[in-house]
Amino acid sequence: MTGPVVRVDTSSAIPPYEQIRAQLAAMILTGQLTEGERLPTVRQLAADLGLAPGTVARAYRELEAAELIRTRRGAGTRVAPPPSEPNHPNPHQLATLARDFTSAARALGADTEAILAAVHDALGQDQPRTSNMTHG
Repeated sequence: MTGPVVRVDTSSAIPPYEQIRAQLAAMILTGQLTEGERLPTVRQLAADLGLAPGTVARAYRELEAAELIRTRRGAGTRVAPPPSEPNHPNPHQLATLARDFTSAARALGADTEAILAAVHDALGQDQPRTSNMTHG
């Protein structure tokens, strides 16, 4: 992994393992990290980020459970092939991400309107297609 960089904000309300998991998942799902690309070892990434190896190991375990990466003895940890079936989001995971984001945004002093505006803007950037929803 030579291109994209993972960053962890230790002052964030979001646990470091979740920051790592979310960033790597986003890089994989957007194609910044491609199938077969090797990730740093748990120890190397932990040392680079100044975190305990267990923190990185938890992020990697969750990415493996989501079938985004594979770890093989002797071959290291690599980006898994994309799923053959469309990925359907887990409602529980979406709710957790939404709660984490909302908590972090509120810690920054954002109110509900600012949080919703940020989500709307982010969706606009991620989805260039026009939406069927009207804005009011």
